[in-house]
Amino acid sequence: MEEIKLKITNSLKHIAEPKTTEHINRFSNNEKQKIAGASKDFESLLTGMMLKSMTSSIGGFFGEDSYGGDYFDSIFTMELASQISKGSKLGLAEQIYQKVTGEKWDDSLIAPDKKFNVEFPLRKKETNGINTENSTPDSATITPSQSSLRRMGKYEPIINKFSENFNVDKNLIRSIILAESAAKPDAVSKASAKGLMQLMDGTAKEMGVKNSFNPAENIYGGTKYFAQLLRQYSGDVRLSLAAYNAGPGNVEKYNGIPPFKETENYVNRVLGYYKYFNG
Repeated sequence: MEEIKLKITNSLKHIAEPKTTEHINRFSNNEKQKIAGASKDFESLLTGMMLKSMTSSIGGFFGEDSYGGDYFDSIFTMELASQISKGSKLGLAEQIYQKVTGEKWDDSLIAPDKKFNVEFPLRKKETNGINTENSTPDSATITPSQSSLRRMGKYEPIINKFSENFNVDKNLIRSIILAESAAKPDAVSKASAKGLMQLMDGTAKEMGVKNSFNPAENIYGGTKYFAQLLRQYSGDVRLSLAAYNAGPGNVEKYNGIPPFKETENYVNRVLGYYKYFNG
């Protein structure tokens, strides 16, 4: 029998190529926009972490010991990272997008005026029986400076004691101390509020504090006063913090957190520290 020979020009051609899944119709345009936005958000977040690491040796953009510097440093770093990601081609977002969709990056997916900031949705949260439901967005986590944490470390036994005495979360006391004075016992504000928890003379007297520059007395008075505010506002931390900063009269006047930038920043700053201490 005559041998039949097959003419094969490409020895691998008879091996079928694996079928590939077309990505073109896997996602709708709306889904692609969301993926592109999430990719940019992630790139912005990573850029922010890089900026924070680069400035850590000098205590951030505003210096380690600046009053409220760690709060404004977090906000500034977030916004700067957002603008860097928005205005440059780092390539990370594009790679993520291509990996997920199988398509090349398309700038038209991103609105020109979109800001890639972290959003904090409205929500109700219960923490140790404390209600933080309110009409304002949640707060970003704020990492305190190492120097302020070292200073506050001296007062931990006092904080723990009055936390138990007045049934106030010790992390809230810590957060108020950081926001009020950066844990400096000799701090004095322009309004003459004094000490770690920045007691006004009238409030100090009402709480039985004789020397506001004495850390134990100051923390005693500040915690006692805040415990009263928590009872007054049925455990609503935001309203209690607003009253601590702007006075109960203003909270009653505006039927909520007063529309003062200082007070709004203060409430978010305290809760930002609080989120840090709660991990």
